[in-house]
Amino acid sequence: MIIVIMGVAGSGKTTVGRELAASLRWPFHDADDLHPAANVAKMSAGTPLTAIDREPWLAALRALLFRIEAQSGDAVLACSSLSAAFRRRLAAGLRDLRYVYLRAAPGLIAARLGARRDHFFGSDLLDTQFDALEEPNDALCLDASEPVAALVGRIRRELMLGHPAGL
Repeated sequence: MIIVIMGVAGSGKTTVGRELAASLRWPFHDADDLHPAANVAKMSAGTPLTAIDREPWLAALRALLFRIEAQSGDAVLACSSLSAAFRRRLAAGLRDLRYVYLRAAPGLIAARLGARRDHFFGSDLLDTQFDALEEPNDALCLDASEPVAALVGRIRRELMLGHPAGL
């Protein structure tokens, strides 16, 4: 199974994804690590990505997920996956990919992005995230303001993945 933790920047995808993967003893991957340098530079400058900018990124993500599946592996991926079309293309041809959507209010995200110092995606792009977001109707939807441990526990229960240690 591949679990994609999705949501706008600052929703907690990486934090929750890492904790979930650790609790399952599965590999964790962050989609941000697969952005081409040009995309990182563009976002660092406060310019939103276009669909064309996302194409090489999507191709790299799909290649990663197909490698994982070919090795009969499980994994957790943190990936914004904001549009329905992107989610369909990302999942196409994969046997068992599940989305977990971390829903968050703009105020929470603004506070989180404002506190970040070590990430290329700044709060100046916040509005573009919410503008691009098409909330999924086929994902486990969770409140991003909940504590990380509670979110991990809910994901494990809802996806019937057993009980994490200590939860």
